[in-house]
Amino acid sequence: MSTAPTVQEKADRGGPSGGRAPASRPPSRSAPWRTRLRRDRSLLLMTLPLVVLLLVFAYVPILGNVIAFQDYSPFVGIRSSEFVGLENFQRVIADSAFWNAVTNTLIITAFQLVFFFPIPIALAILLNSILSVRIRTVIQSIVYLPHFFSWVVVVSVFYQIFGGAGIVNQFLRGIGAPPWDFVTNPDTFLILITSQIIWKDAGWGIIVFLAALNAIDPGLYEAAAIDGAGKWKRIWHVTLPGMRSVIVLLLILQLGNALSVGFEQLILQRDAVGAGAAEVLDTFVYYTGIQNGDWSYAAAAGLIKGVVSTVLIIAANKVAHLLGEAGVYQKA
Repeated sequence: MSTAPTVQEKADRGGPSGGRAPASRPPSRSAPWRTRLRRDRSLLLMTLPLVVLLLVFAYVPILGNVIAFQDYSPFVGIRSSEFVGLENFQRVIADSAFWNAVTNTLIITAFQLVFFFPIPIALAILLNSILSVRIRTVIQSIVYLPHFFSWVVVVSVFYQIFGGAGIVNQFLRGIGAPPWDFVTNPDTFLILITSQIIWKDAGWGIIVFLAALNAIDPGLYEAAAIDGAGKWKRIWHVTLPGMRSVIVLLLILQLGNALSVGFEQLILQRDAVGAGAAEVLDTFVYYTGIQNGDWSYAAAAGLIKGVVSTVLIIAANKVAHLLGEAGVYQKA
């Protein structure tokens, strides 16, 4: 009559089942923090310089927002400046120039959201459909290149083409037609700056979308083709749903940046079209705070902008959750 193996015999055989001993697993989240620190020390060391830069240049300056509640003077400093409470915010809200800047900012953002945001998506889909790797690489290099130009170069190029003495107006004068006022006309300024940002950044914006396209399973396209779906139906039912999470994420970030349209681009052209068309929140803060020396007033306007941007990100992320997407962050 056989007897059951003892505990020691089970251990000698490699555990209760008599098989091989289970392989060691990496420390879980419940492991002591010292163990996780030793495990991830290489990754932490690599991220440490970026964290330091972020703290020094992003989070520490946030403490300077206290001047929005003071009658600040750089000659006496923050400690000696008089505390005035919400007086600066009341001045900002009552200022018509501030609301003109808000209106221009929202109009420019909405226009670019409609006419610029979809272009990188379309370019990524077109590039992904090119079978020749060499041709695709050449096209990518060409469309990426303007991103590395400064706004001074971009604005100068457009002025050389569409300015009063530009190529287009020289041609129009040559054929006896009246010149076309494009770069100094407030009515066409919105189209001008959107055209500039499309030429400069549309090619660079396709990088993330190309990565999202490469992550789509090719078998889905084959299955759709077998079911009789044409090219446009495959794009609509396979490509765009596969890119949806990335599109939603970038759209949330774009909405969070809605009140921060290109400062350098606009300040270079503000004098040409006037503040009525080109004044946005960033240029308003610059001219009010730097040129006029009203630091507290400018800080209050910038703080209002930051609060509204935060609310936009939270609201857009909430909508993403309702649509079943992860968004920028998920609930704990």
